[in-house]
Amino acid sequence: MGPLNLPRSVSVLGSTGSIGVSTLDLFEQAGVEVEVVALTAGRNADRLADQALRWRPRIAVVQDEAALPRLRERLKGSGIETAAGSAAVADVAAAEAQWVMSAIVGFAGLAPTLAAAKAGAVIALANKESLVCAGPSLLRMAKLAGGAVVPVDSEHSAIFQVLDPQSAAHVTRLILTASGGPFRTWSRQQMSGATPDQALAHPNWSMGAKISVDSATMMNKGLEVIEASYLFAMPPERIEVLIHPQSIIHSLVEYADGSTLAQLGPPDMRAPIACAFAWPDRLPWPAPRLDLVKSGPLTFEEPDPERFPALAIAKQALAAGGRAPAAMNAANERAVSAFLDRKIGFLDIAGVVADTLERMERQGLAAGADDDAVEGARVTDAAARRVADEVVIRRNSLALE
Repeated sequence: MGPLNLPRSVSVLGSTGSIGVSTLDLFEQAGVEVEVVALTAGRNADRLADQALRWRPRIAVVQDEAALPRLRERLKGSGIETAAGSAAVADVAAAEAQWVMSAIVGFAGLAPTLAAAKAGAVIALANKESLVCAGPSLLRMAKLAGGAVVPVDSEHSAIFQVLDPQSAAHVTRLILTASGGPFRTWSRQQMSGATPDQALAHPNWSMGAKISVDSATMMNKGLEVIEASYLFAMPPERIEVLIHPQSIIHSLVEYADGSTLAQLGPPDMRAPIACAFAWPDRLPWPAPRLDLVKSGPLTFEEPDPERFPALAIAKQALAAGGRAPAAMNAANERAVSAFLDRKIGFLDIAGVVADTLERMERQGLAAGADDDAVEGARVTDAAARRVADEVVIRRNSLALE
């Protein structure tokens, strides 16, 4: 094996979350030598300080300004610059790093990811919302600046690895696999009483609260359908979802000649991160190896549209186009937050999203082309959050009657 052409400078946006922690752990496990330009976190100043003292970035940034005094206290005398606020996060995303891990959860990750794209970095994309809310613009910006967007989600990484660009015209289907989440075998009646703790207990993956709930509702897969359509220029009718509880096959690509190619591996996010970091090379590291004998039978089933309506809602938003996906994403974030705060039930999450989209369509708030997608996404996000909060209040009042 010849020398690898690895990035020499990196930034990790969202370094204290599960993907950010896995990214830094991968660097440790692989023994790579990188200059860390920036590390950012939401509000976990202590974990960010620990990471900064280990990796010695030029700057460490917390989005929550209230956490800045603690960060400064922990890094006093280290020579590491500190900053706080959303604008500071976007500024460091545009710094001179060759490779940027975009792992900030939610709409908050959009502006920093776009800033990294404009700077011409190779973006390892773990932030779904950047593609869902402004996918065409993000991809266009990255291309114009000479950078690239390499997906980190295990499903999109799988497709990225087995979809030959020279044969893209001959692809007949993209098949995204889903674990089915913690409620895969629950009845709709059982799901109606599901608690936040039960929704957070994912059977295969260790993820943050919002992503875990999205997995439980299967909205995460709906978001991934939208992402796949943008990333791989694939019409929605040629993207399907298949439940695969073992999470061994991460996705599949079907070609016109009947061949179906799949990418397999243990459920470990460091593998797609390694792929994104070394692309187009391969990074040697002590990765968990797949033992198909010990893994047992691999099973598959179709998702139940009655128990998991979020999939259909996402496909409808994708078909509507314009700003509808951004509106759906914002409504889902508010609905998930309301569920975690025990203001609504589990099955109400999809209902809040559907009601929000219907109200916004009636009011013309989700219309608009992609000619100004960035500002449009911001405006739509704010409007959808307002409408979703109104829907939550309305549902609560009806429940009390």
